[in-house]
Amino acid sequence: MTMIQTAIQPLLAPIEQFLLCPTPDSWIVQAKRPENLNVILRDHLLCELKAAQSAIFLLKRYVLTDEAAQQLTALIQPYERFAYQCQGDLLSLKGTSQLSKSIHARSDCAYGEAMIEKMVLLIKEELHHFYQVAEIIERQELEYQPINASRYAKGMLKHVKTFEPDALIDKLIIGAFIEARSCERFAKLAPHLPEEIGRFYLSLLRSEARHYQDYLALAEHIAANDIRQRIDYFAAIEAELIQSPDDDFKFHSGAPI
Repeated sequence: MTMIQTAIQPLLAPIEQFLLCPTPDSWIVQAKRPENLNVILRDHLLCELKAAQSAIFLLKRYVLTDEAAQQLTALIQPYERFAYQCQGDLLSLKGTSQLSKSIHARSDCAYGEAMIEKMVLLIKEELHHFYQVAEIIERQELEYQPINASRYAKGMLKHVKTFEPDALIDKLIIGAFIEARSCERFAKLAPHLPEEIGRFYLSLLRSEARHYQDYLALAEHIAANDIRQRIDYFAAIEAELIQSPDDDFKFHSGAPI
């Protein structure tokens, strides 16, 4: 075991226990091919944006005052224009992941401050990672164009309950699985990538590991009862999406056909 593997193992051990299955070797074989680096990086860029968007959606849907919701909408708009419309550049994004003033929860939301504390930090970190991936794409002289999302997140979200607070709890559990799988794949893929990108992926492990824990902590905080059954339920769905054949190769795709 290398020094790096020894250093990251304490972060990975609980994640490997949380996930029901490892990433298939066939996905690693496909992902480490040089011709697929463009797809990996472009999809990774969009995954960082979607992670921030999901957190913003949860805050706006369940927690925030109108003024605070407008702040977060304005915060993410430059990244959305860059990612989906190819508008702007790295200079236009630099330093834009900061909020001009603090945001507040609605007075009738009992768990609002807990969600704000964890989700706002997550949003800022995901947008910073977006910027870092965009830098790598530029340095690698790869052409950036947006690509369609994989089946992964949608495959879990379609099982969310339709009533509250269970729907929110399910969404938080799904967020935990997405972050945990990202962390596991960064670690698996890093040794097979160009050195700069491999180091960057390993640098993401600490924040991604904390993100999955934050999602779980929020789900447990909001739930009125034990959520272990729902965690196990989504663990099985997530494992099926990761292990089953998938003809659409992406960062969170299943076993390549």
